[in-house]
Amino acid sequence: MNLTTTLLATKAGGTQSIISMVVIYAAIIAIFWFFAIRPQKKQQKEHDALVSTLAVGDSILTTSGFFGVVIDIMDEVVIVEFGNNKNCRIPMKKENIVEIDKQEEEAKAAKK
Repeated sequence: MNLTTTLLATKAGGTQSIISMVVIYAAIIAIFWFFAIRPQKKQQKEHDALVSTLAVGDSILTTSGFFGVVIDIMDEVVIVEFGNNKNCRIPMKKENIVEIDKQEEEAKAAKK
């Protein structure tokens, strides 16, 4: 009887250890999602909203720290003019835009 009782106790303990291990892994995955993936998705949505408001004539700041003016907008590419030199027009991806300064809003505010 001692052997049977020992075997039954081992099986029950093994099931509890598997369940507790699954719960621990689920908690680790939930914590990772909450602190890593969720903020990144939120930041991506904010950036997409920012880029969707982009218009020709807006001043932008790029990820490399350059300021420029948007000349043309295509699907994934934007033509940006840097500096006062009209010959310095560079195509760049929309994802490299960090900040947008709307020129139309400033012109309306200056007229009022």
